[in-house]
Amino acid sequence: MFDADFLITELTFKAIRSSGAGGQHVNKVSSKVVLNFDLNNSQVFSEEQKTLLFKNLSSRLTTEGILILQSDESRSQHKNKELVIKRFLELIKQSLIRPKKRKPTKVPRAVKLKRLSKKKQQADKKANRKPPEIN
Repeated sequence: MFDADFLITELTFKAIRSSGAGGQHVNKVSSKVVLNFDLNNSQVFSEEQKTLLFKNLSSRLTTEGILILQSDESRSQHKNKELVIKRFLELIKQSLIRPKKRKPTKVPRAVKLKRLSKKKQQADKKANRKPPEIN
């Protein structure tokens, strides 16, 4: 599939100040971690895998082909870094899965007959509502 350890070396991290409520310490600590991954310049994936990733992650990539993830769930920068790496690896694994091709099947004969009999019943019901024709 891919080498996760080598993939992690291609990531770039940036720690910034987290948003939200905090105490006196909040303006001094950069606990939010932003992960950047340049898919175009990655040597971990083959060209076939890259095209699959571009297709599946198209809504999450920038125009330059960079994937940006961030985590500010924890007050610890190290914990946030672990969380964002875990989320990144899971996202890559999910994006590399190829969906199974659908095999078109024929409509079974019994289903067709059932539909026609229901149609006939409905037509008879409607016909019975009409007053009888007198010649």
